[in-house]
Amino acid sequence: MNKAFDATARGLRTFVSDVADGFFEITHNGFALVGLAIVFAALALVARPDLRKTGEEQLMGWLQSRKPAPEATDLEPTAIERTTAASPGDLPKQQAAVAYWLSKKYRVAAEPLSVLVAEAYGIGKRTKIDPTLILAIMAVESSFNPFAQSQVGAQGLMQVMTRVHGDKYESAGGTLTAFDPVTNMRVGVKVLQECIARAGSLEGGLRYYVGAANLEDDGGYASKVMAEHERLLQVANGRAPSVLPPAVRPQPIPVVAPAKQPEEASEPAKVALLSAVS
Repeated sequence: MNKAFDATARGLRTFVSDVADGFFEITHNGFALVGLAIVFAALALVARPDLRKTGEEQLMGWLQSRKPAPEATDLEPTAIERTTAASPGDLPKQQAAVAYWLSKKYRVAAEPLSVLVAEAYGIGKRTKIDPTLILAIMAVESSFNPFAQSQVGAQGLMQVMTRVHGDKYESAGGTLTAFDPVTNMRVGVKVLQECIARAGSLEGGLRYYVGAANLEDDGGYASKVMAEHERLLQVANGRAPSVLPPAVRPQPIPVVAPAKQPEEASEPAKVALLSAVS
């Protein structure tokens, strides 16, 4: 009885040992075959760059197909078309210098300023108005805030009185485009042209523009614009701008409408603006 049990146990041990030896033999040979396959595949890829490229494309396609879908958002891929911004590095050297200087002084990003500077130079070339003067007016009027509005209703970058010059916005789509930076600039320059033609001089045109044509004092507006214009000219010409204006230091522009004149006196002409945003 014991002999039979011992024989059975030895048989089982022999069987298990043979199975284990066979498994390790197969595994060893399998790893060897895998290694050889990898070596041959590497040699084939080195010898055949076209196969390597095809394999890389198939692998990338496989990975892309298993990439999780992007998270849904409210953003639109076409939003860039509505963005008023450009790289300052794409501007001519002179314009880039002006954009960077204005960006630093008024704490406005250089990218949207680059569009405004380029537009000012384009408009200036067409209208024969110095582009740095256009930029100086925007600086004084709104500090380059396209959504600025004064207490008397002057709106946008150049603080044009929308209710007075609403017809000038019609071709652009209506008065709401007063808050589009480029449109506001173009309308503002049209108003400025009219003011200069009416006054017969730049300084007189600026007085008309601010609505102080028939007032004794424009609150230092013209002096302030011309001082900023001079600084921008210096920047555009590669020179460091003056710390102080070359002429009289401008006074703060009043933020309220001028007092009413006596009934017998004629009302002052208010062509573009009555005040600038402080």
